[in-house]
Amino acid sequence: MGEAQLVYFLVFLGFLLAMVAVGVIVSRSVKSGEDFLMGGRGLTTPLLIGTTLATLVGTGSSMGAVGYGFSNGWAGALYGIGGSVGMFLLLLLFADVRKYNFMTFSEELSFYYGANKLVKGLTSIILYVACIGWLGAHIIGGSLYLSWITGIDPVLSKVIVALGFGLYTLIGGYLAVVYTDVVQGVILFVGFILLTVLSIVAIGGFSEVSANVTPEMGSFLGLQQVGIIPAISLAVVIAVGVLATPSYRHRIYSSKNALTVKKGFLITGILFALFSLFPAIVGMSASILNPGMDSEYAFPYLATEVFPLWIGAVVLIAGLSATMSSGSSDFIAAVTILLRDVFELFTGRLPEKEKMVLYSRVSLVLTLLFALFFTLFTNNIITYISNFISTVMAGLFVAALLGKFWSRANWQGGIASLIGGSVTSFIILSSESMTAFWGNPILPAIMVALAANIIVSLVTPAQAISKEKALRILEEERTRLDEGTTVIPDQKKVQ
Repeated sequence: MGEAQLVYFLVFLGFLLAMVAVGVIVSRSVKSGEDFLMGGRGLTTPLLIGTTLATLVGTGSSMGAVGYGFSNGWAGALYGIGGSVGMFLLLLLFADVRKYNFMTFSEELSFYYGANKLVKGLTSIILYVACIGWLGAHIIGGSLYLSWITGIDPVLSKVIVALGFGLYTLIGGYLAVVYTDVVQGVILFVGFILLTVLSIVAIGGFSEVSANVTPEMGSFLGLQQVGIIPAISLAVVIAVGVLATPSYRHRIYSSKNALTVKKGFLITGILFALFSLFPAIVGMSASILNPGMDSEYAFPYLATEVFPLWIGAVVLIAGLSATMSSGSSDFIAAVTILLRDVFELFTGRLPEKEKMVLYSRVSLVLTLLFALFFTLFTNNIITYISNFISTVMAGLFVAALLGKFWSRANWQGGIASLIGGSVTSFIILSSESMTAFWGNPILPAIMVALAANIIVSLVTPAQAISKEKALRILEEERTRLDEGTTVIPDQKKVQ
């Protein structure tokens, strides 16, 4: 390990120790399972903005978007644009579900379909596996960067990154995730602004961007480079990821109230839309400075070979903040799904309320080991996850949308949307020509999922259980492990 690499590694260790210290401080306020998994359901607007923004700026929207900007110019901004649109739609369509005190997305989906156990059981397994996959993607993204910039063995880098955010989450639970997200969000936002400015300076000014990239890369949002339909598909797949990913739903359920959710998501969406330009500019700058390198190395190349050591250290922390903040969010969402829904599916009961903190920490360790184990066999999981969003998230999004807003939707239609979206995605991915045309399967997957839900719901019996009764069933379950839930009186109606 060279002198510069040693400095980078020591900076990283110092950063990790600081995050662990935050976890230790926060852990003093953890008194119950609800505190550990839901943060006491009291997130304020500033905390919500910080944690949601840090989660949005993950492996794909930071390093992935830089690499995409390296190859496709302004199309690198599509990651941020899709994410901000997803955030705006999430606050418009689903912010009000905060009043129901759900703990998991699978519980919310079950509510829309008469507290159906098949819907809850199936989606809980899908979402738990998905969270492990996303967690693995963030571990790989952070480890590739750490390995490149410090020279550490790739396998050891995966272990270090996993233990890093695993440790402070294990100590402090969800509030540790929130507070470290806020710190990391500030670091990554400031770090990317600094990186963008210095990248422009390194190439000789902003005018050099348009002068040195191809006309296609320099076109509006790179549409001439990637094509209109693939560009729309990329933005939509990112938006759907926000709308159907458990970690963003977790932000809704754990916030103080619905108004807090709406204000927080609105400001977060605006900030993320502004952020979307940074990775595209950085990527194009890297392509001008070193057009022959692989796009995936654009981000670490700038940190280690273009800028001074201290700037490289700041960029290192910004990049790792992006991956670790998103990883820890998927981490805690996975454990909540495991204990609230998957545990009940396989045991027929819920964990004891008094032992929820212990169960949560044991589950965190097991979940982290699962994710780390899978990452040891591949470095290509990020590509898999981008396809996984189209394969699974399209059906989940449609099931939630129709379940909430169409009174005729039933559980058979909800299952049909999951199957229809997934089958369509597999068909598109199996054909090179269709993949080239669509970019990714998200658009046809959504259309088929919508059609499947509507048709199957119409040809099968209407849902017999009312929303009021479904909510009461779920509340009675939740009171056995969530101290913040009270059962509503029979006469209270679901609005």
